Amino acid sequence: MVPHALRKPQRSPSDPIVHDLNPIRIDGHDVPVRMIVRRVEDGSWRGRMAFVVGESDREVQTAEIFCGASEKELWDSVGHLREHHLRDLYRSLSHD
Repeated sequence: MVPHALRKPQRSPSDPIVHDLNPIRIDGHDVPVRMIVRRVEDGSWRGRMAFVVGESDREVQTAEIFCGASEKELWDSVGHLREHHLRDLYRSLSHD
């Protein structure tokens, strides 16, 4: 009997995709930043940002505050954020 090749399961278009972004520097420490994006039923894109808090590897996330009619439009909105915006988002979520 010949074994079948293993296939990767098909990913649903609505499954979230995690992207690692450049870390931000807060109080002398690099804080990892991730963007979690997904395509919703109407074809638009939604995203939330995640930060790793301290050395505990605890992750905090925003709500899906990023959106765009296309994936490019969503990334354009993320690209306009400056580091001080990201620091403020982090501080609003981390409660350290």
